[in-house]
Amino acid sequence: MTANALIYHPTVSHYLRFVATTAGRDKLLRTIQYFSRFCAWYLYRTNTPTRLVAPFQTIVRQFALCRKTLRVGKNIEHFKAAALAYDSKPPLDEFQRYCTVGRQLGYAMYLSLDMMTFLDSAGIRKWEGAKRVQREAMRAWAVGLVFSMVGGGYGLLQLRRREKGLDRKEGEGVVEGKKIARERDATRIQLLSDGCDLMIPGSALGWAELDDGLVGLAGTVSSLIGVMTTWNKTA
Repeated sequence: MTANALIYHPTVSHYLRFVATTAGRDKLLRTIQYFSRFCAWYLYRTNTPTRLVAPFQTIVRQFALCRKTLRVGKNIEHFKAAALAYDSKPPLDEFQRYCTVGRQLGYAMYLSLDMMTFLDSAGIRKWEGAKRVQREAMRAWAVGLVFSMVGGGYGLLQLRRREKGLDRKEGEGVVEGKKIARERDATRIQLLSDGCDLMIPGSALGWAELDDGLVGLAGTVSSLIGVMTTWNKTA
């Protein structure tokens, strides 16, 4: 009876839906990858023997390659999303629309360039230009993140304006107020995620001198936010 209760528990069904998605598996792998990056940095800084640091460094490399494999072909999704956002009609705000288009094109270019380095990263066919292309991919990712953060900040301003015009004495105003509060929380969480993610290309491109510990923690935080978001979507 206990086994049946566990097998048919709603959480188990939810978990299966979660891991059935590529995004769900990617976010889990990403969380482990970046937390391992932090652990490797911490152990190295505390003079831990190399044999104990090596497993975490291996996890970082192997999980990065695994996630790169999962990303192959995903650029098409973002090119389509950019086209849909560009062709969208009101009520989507004009400024918000261009931020969305910029974000999606940035991600699409990042994934396209990242895909070009797959054979080199996998050791199938080495290519001298792989490092240069990977740097360009990081720049494209950073551009997408900046557009996302600008759009998020603008979205918070729009939510504040909408909130000022509410009449909370009426039922519709109360309902709309709760809706705005949910949208504001989601936007703030996304801004936190984007800010953490921006540290990754910022460090890789030399825009900011960040150690692996900080980058690892930032990547872990944004990954956990991604896990939470994907989990809620598959509820």
